Amino acid sequence: MKNLKKILLSLVIASAMGSVSTVAVAETDPGRVVYAPAEAIDMVSGKVKLAIDAIASGSDGEAVAKLIKDALDASKEINANDKVDMARSRANNKLKAARAKAKENALQEAEQELRNAYKGFQDLKTML
Repeated sequence: MKNLKKILLSLVIASAMGSVSTVAVAETDPGRVVYAPAEAIDMVSGKVKLAIDAIASGSDGEAVAKLIKDALDASKEINANDKVDMARSRANNKLKAARAKAKENALQEAEQELRNAYKGFQDLKTML
């Protein structure tokens, strides 16, 4: 009887954990687009390239900073594993530095940071 109680209790605990587990009931919000890691990397790289092109075409610092902010927001969609997340974080730091430079109207320095960030995001593809 003592063993039966232990088995029954462990079954109840296991079923309770399985029924309320966030992984078991995980789903996306309605209307939210979920990107594959490679698609998200391409999307962010495109936005970074857009910011580099904006600097080359002579845009002002505020416009470039807004484009960089869009790239930062899009980079949140990249989620593959911890190794990729750490590399994404390093590339994000370069984007943040570029955004700060763009706000100061130091566009040449911002362009160099953007090129480094672009390379960092492209390197993420090899980690998938």
